[in-house]
Amino acid sequence: MSRNKKNIAISIGDINGIGIELALKNHYIIRDLCHPIYCINQELLKQASELLEFPIPSDFTIFSTYHDFLIKPGKVSKKSGMFSYLSFLNGITLVKKGKADGVCTLPINKESWKKAGINYVGHTDMLRDIFKTEAIMMLGCEKMFVALFTEHIPLKDVAKEIKKKKLYQFFDNFYKSENPQKVAVLGLNPHAGDNGVLGNEEKEITKAILKINTILGIEVFFGPFVPDTIFTKEQRKNFKYFIAMYHDQGLAPLKALYFDEGINVSLNLPIKRTSVDHGTAFDKAYRKENTLSNLSYLNAIKKLLIE
Repeated sequence: MSRNKKNIAISIGDINGIGIELALKNHYIIRDLCHPIYCINQELLKQASELLEFPIPSDFTIFSTYHDFLIKPGKVSKKSGMFSYLSFLNGITLVKKGKADGVCTLPINKESWKKAGINYVGHTDMLRDIFKTEAIMMLGCEKMFVALFTEHIPLKDVAKEIKKKKLYQFFDNFYKSENPQKVAVLGLNPHAGDNGVLGNEEKEITKAILKINTILGIEVFFGPFVPDTIFTKEQRKNFKYFIAMYHDQGLAPLKALYFDEGINVSLNLPIKRTSVDHGTAFDKAYRKENTLSNLSYLNAIKKLLIE
């Protein structure tokens, strides 16, 4: 292998979904960008190839992730959940051992992980536990990125997390990871609280913004902004980076604008990790009439190649 190209570990995700189809059918594009190392085993790869009626490329390099079972297209499965977990774990291992420069993850199914007894909500939670650091979930594309202050927690619990100390630490970690020039911070409540009429959480957000800007010595973080107007075309000319207080607040507008090309980036970690920003698409898995968009997958790989 030429060392002019980076080695990228690719975890296959839930093999009952569309991840392996994306990996196989886009291999010839991906290999021109990097040296992909696919975390799968020969038995499952052969099964997938036969189901998809798509030949395995001769230079399809694998890092064997052993877990032997029958692929069940489009099904939630304990065995496929465990495989996707092991595939991701092997991708991380390759990076930690210096055999890969980053890891790109294809989609998992959270219900399958639960059935397999995996006590993580998803990739980001697993990364936090492995590296003992507060990984940040950021999603988007080069036109717009949204970082999530809270992620996969019930909406009823979000307000309790809006505290100056936690917000400041999040802002500090985000700045050190991305070095942004300007960041728009969203309020939590409608109308950003209307000066306390609709909630007081914005006071905590304001305090955290003032503290981070004071410590940085420059004004980088702005807000809190009214959530329902900050994503207008005019505002997106002013900001590339946004911080949302909860999952749907940030991801609903992002996916409405850039669904096909968005990616997931893990920040504040000692390794590089990106992912596609879509699910397993069980309803499309292993169907001959598939015309799967590869934009998210290609963008996730390209993000790992940026120094």
